[in-house]
Amino acid sequence: MMNEPFSSLDRQAVLSGSDDGFPWFASAMLAMESCEVVNLRLAKFACADEDCEREASRMVSEKIFAAFEAGANWLAGASPAAIIGRYREHVTANAKRLSQG
Repeated sequence: MMNEPFSSLDRQAVLSGSDDGFPWFASAMLAMESCEVVNLRLAKFACADEDCEREASRMVSEKIFAAFEAGANWLAGASPAAIIGRYREHVTANAKRLSQG
């Protein structure tokens, strides 16, 4: 059993600022940005306007597409940073679209 919360590779990445093992900062930003999109979608659903059903359907299809895209990129040899970066692009586009309406 490990007494340390980080592995030696994680510790090296944190201390050196390297994202070679896993992009921690980008992952944290993705989590925060995703929370904002969830908030915007819940507000849209609470208003029960005419776009609610379309938004719910779009949300599900986007998630399925993003998962397949990430899997294909991973199998093609993409780095975790590239995959997380692509997810962040999807989230940013959704935040922009949802905040306009």
